Amino acid sequence: MRKLISDFFVDHPTIEVVGTARNGKDAIKKVQQLKPDVITLDVEMPEMNGIDALKEIMKISPMPVVMLSSKTREGTESTLSAMEHGAFDFVAKPSGTISLDLHKIKEQLVKTVEEALKVPKSKFNSSVKVTRSVQPGHVIDTPKRAQPKRPNFSSASKKIVLIGTSTGGPRALQHVITKLPKNMKAPVVIVQHMPAGFTKSLAERLNQLSEITVKEAEHGDILQNGHAYVAPGGYHLRINKVGTAYAIGLDNKTPARSGHRPAVDVMYEEMSQYKELDKIAVIMTGMGADGSKGLIELKKTGNTIAIAESAETCIVYGMPKAAVETQLVDEVVFVEDIAQTIMKYLP
Repeated sequence: MRKLISDFFVDHPTIEVVGTARNGKDAIKKVQQLKPDVITLDVEMPEMNGIDALKEIMKISPMPVVMLSSKTREGTESTLSAMEHGAFDFVAKPSGTISLDLHKIKEQLVKTVEEALKVPKSKFNSSVKVTRSVQPGHVIDTPKRAQPKRPNFSSASKKIVLIGTSTGGPRALQHVITKLPKNMKAPVVIVQHMPAGFTKSLAERLNQLSEITVKEAEHGDILQNGHAYVAPGGYHLRINKVGTAYAIGLDNKTPARSGHRPAVDVMYEEMSQYKELDKIAVIMTGMGADGSKGLIELKKTGNTIAIAESAETCIVYGMPKAAVETQLVDEVVFVEDIAQTIMKYLP
């Protein structure tokens, strides 16, 4: 496995493999000796596993760590634990612990390592507090931002919260979902870019930590207030009207959008057809621009508030940046203030 992964980078113009480690203990020693810019770390290792090694690395030398994990139940849970402890992102191995067909993920792994290198190491140091030019709770103004017209939410109309996120999302979602009260007067629909299997573990983890009920969305689920639905990996999330209620439809036939299924754009475009609903669209940390096209569609119906996570708290300021550049975002806030900003617009 170490040989296979090292070979992925042999011809890379700017990335050099400076060392490999047999297990977590060996990794900690080598990190101190070799001072790498980024680490790939397997979840399953002898003597000291990837999670324990990650915790130690984040203490002694915080840096971007890309996890490699199997799609087993244990593997998905460990991966989420790694995200909570500061890993940059993960790549799922194609076939279990010893994946000899690892070449299938070469492109994805190399791209993830390249992206990890763009993120300042300070983003991974949890003991360094973000220097904030404003007090938490205040709106951060973004340069050249047109002031979108505030929609007039009707107290009589139903509300829905739509959250889209990617790299860094599991941790960001924990900041937001765990702060929503169980009596909130809206359902929450979440698109987090993740492969199948991992979204179920994410939903269960958030459910344990939150007042509201969080589940992986299933076809036919009726949206209920105080419930959050995580789109399953491999499926676009659609919404169907059933009488006066709204139900989830899952679609694995429509191709991926910008490489993603589920895609935030698809969820937002889908919701834009329901003009009678007041919508709160939230775009958080992630690579790329997924969500910005859908946001344009949502805003055409008029009754949408858009909230973007600020650059200061994003692991990757890609998706929120693209959303802000549409000039349709109403509020840009730190991740820990997103929940209270959402609640401000609910009855």
